[in-house]
Amino acid sequence: MSRYSQLFERLKQRNEGAFGAFLMLGDPDKETSAALLDAVVEAGADMIEVGIPFSDPVADGPVIQAASERALASGMRVDDSFDLIRGLRDKHPAVPIGILTYANILHARGREQFMADAATAGADSVLVADVPSLEAAPYSAAAKAAGLELVMIAAPNTPPPVLGRIAAMSGGYTYCVARAGVTGTSDSLALDHDALFAGLAEAGAPPPVLGFGISTPDQVRDALASGAAGVIAGSALVKCGADTEALGNLVTALKRATALSNA
Repeated sequence: MSRYSQLFERLKQRNEGAFGAFLMLGDPDKETSAALLDAVVEAGADMIEVGIPFSDPVADGPVIQAASERALASGMRVDDSFDLIRGLRDKHPAVPIGILTYANILHARGREQFMADAATAGADSVLVADVPSLEAAPYSAAAKAAGLELVMIAAPNTPPPVLGRIAAMSGGYTYCVARAGVTGTSDSLALDHDALFAGLAEAGAPPPVLGFGISTPDQVRDALASGAAGVIAGSALVKCGADTEALGNLVTALKRATALSNA
């Protein structure tokens, strides 16, 4: 059983949703990044999603774009990212770790080699943000060959045949977008996901986790009340910068909101 499966089973028994924390690896530098990763786990994050710095992160809004630029400016490269993942895995053996990245990074290293290196570092999953489901089969095969799960993205307007492809190729969880656009904090979420969640369940897809715009406890509660198995917050956490106390306090508040009795 994968770390994701074990996590969702544990949380189901505790009547909680999953809280995932996203951080950009190497932001603002490698040493500080390692401390921030520890801080979010210690503050209660159930699973971690990490970005590998990239010069053209098309799915990301200004906050995460800026984090990527800071990391690249500090000298971060892919091998440095794997070093940080390795350190996180050594300290937190049970926490699922997912990589969010882009196709160019995989192609520069070699798709199969990237997946193998990610698995060796201790990652559980890879989400390639700019690869659509029609082109995802080779990525899914490479991930499975390395012992990883390919996380794929679904939206409320994703048609049933595409949900079927996602279910057939993906693992870990299904990244469901909470609103249109790119990553970033938002005052409101588009939580008309009933048909999407039903379609994913019918297709046998991994549990739905909502991202894009999650930044407050009320939004966490609303997302879980809509039927999501969990949420991922990114930009709100990245905005805390290197302030581990502020970051930890925010993670703790967002995690507390995953108690389903509060939803």
